[in-house]
Amino acid sequence: MNKRRLLELSVGCFMLLGILAFLILALKVSGLTSLSGVKSYKVSAQFTNIGGLKVRSPVTIAGVRIGEVSKIKLEGGSFNAKVTLSLDSSQNKIPYYETSARILTEGLLGSNYISIVPGFDRDDDDSKSKPRFLSSGDKINKTHEAIILENLIGQLLFNMNK
Repeated sequence: MNKRRLLELSVGCFMLLGILAFLILALKVSGLTSLSGVKSYKVSAQFTNIGGLKVRSPVTIAGVRIGEVSKIKLEGGSFNAKVTLSLDSSQNKIPYYETSARILTEGLLGSNYISIVPGFDRDDDDSKSKPRFLSSGDKINKTHEAIILENLIGQLLFNMNK
């Protein structure tokens, strides 16, 4: 009887470990949580059209993921979409001046993501001035809206009928 109880207990522990491993894998793959605990800072950008951009969409520089979209809201006065980006704090040398953000699509019908194109360090007359980098609370002023495939097809068909 004692061997049977030990066998049942070990099978139960094995099943619990399997379920726990499956949950961790599911959360990691879905992107709902990050177990790495990466520190980040937030910057914002306004777009006239965000297409299918969603919260948790990637933010990249040169194709390398450096953060994610943390919040999207509609600005009342301008009716633009204000997108808040959560960037990895190790990426703290992104120049402030002339940096732009574009909404791109992964492939032809893929999901949308934001690509940041770094600007330049402003070289003022004062050689002792420090270069300014994006920091928490800054706004990326230069943005390019999403290209909507349906709009392009509609324009093509409309122009063909002329």
